[in-house]
Amino acid sequence: MKHHETGTSIYVALMLGSVFAPTLAGAVVADPAAVQAAAASAPALMHARLWHEGDDPKAYWVSEKLDGVRAFWDGQALRFRSGLPIAAPAWFTNALPKTALDGELWLGRGRFDELSGTVRRHVPVDADWRGVKYMLFDLPGAAGPFSERTQRLTALVAEANQDWLQTVAQQRVANAAALHTLLRATVKVGGEGLVLHRTNALWSPGRSDALLKLKLQPDEDARVVAHLPGKGRHTGRLGALLLEMPDGKRFALGTGFTDAQREAPPAIGSVVTYRYRDRTPKGLPKFASFLRVRGPE
Repeated sequence: MKHHETGTSIYVALMLGSVFAPTLAGAVVADPAAVQAAAASAPALMHARLWHEGDDPKAYWVSEKLDGVRAFWDGQALRFRSGLPIAAPAWFTNALPKTALDGELWLGRGRFDELSGTVRRHVPVDADWRGVKYMLFDLPGAAGPFSERTQRLTALVAEANQDWLQTVAQQRVANAAALHTLLRATVKVGGEGLVLHRTNALWSPGRSDALLKLKLQPDEDARVVAHLPGKGRHTGRLGALLLEMPDGKRFALGTGFTDAQREAPPAIGSVVTYRYRDRTPKGLPKFASFLRVRGPE
């Protein structure tokens, strides 16, 4: 499928519900005020760029990229990266330190769909949350280099003394060959890939060259802004998703869907993950394929 940028005037959707009036033809308009309100509540977080081959990994801490749901704790409330609240049980939030935390809610490798169903319910199911871990990897807004922040995280976790509250394990590698050996070993046991965080990096919100991710095949997240109608055997159902990338570029994603997903496509405003092989000179993904729905994060 060819990827096209579009000038269609459709607002980026950040919240679900009455804000939208979705149609399969893609004639979807979001209430600008509601979108702006949701965007204003989004927490400031660091976001990873892709690892560039040829870089030296010795200056980085390396951890497994967890297949979880990003969760920000501001000291009082647990939220998705969009700013939407996460309905966690009181025993879960009451045990968290009264300081900002950044991490992933996680059930284990290969259990993303199960986790997503658990953490997105408006009323939490206590039994389901008992298996959820909050895997911490940074202290948003904190001073000091990353190496110092990880030490403080370890101390906070030890003080909280909860089995489900943990820090993401960090390690060092000697060179690029060792990094790729670790990547293959991680993927072999069901891991998604690796995250590299420069040891001396200060915390800074937004996309950062100090925070990098590495996978055998890269993937990215984008927000659904329209449903494009199908043709041929897909007439009357989804043909492609019109996606908007974090930098504002848009493209149509039309491969990787099951028939069931074409009948009931990801909601307007939801975040989806797609895999791709390379990028065009304009920065659009080449040979992109749908991977999964991440939800209204």
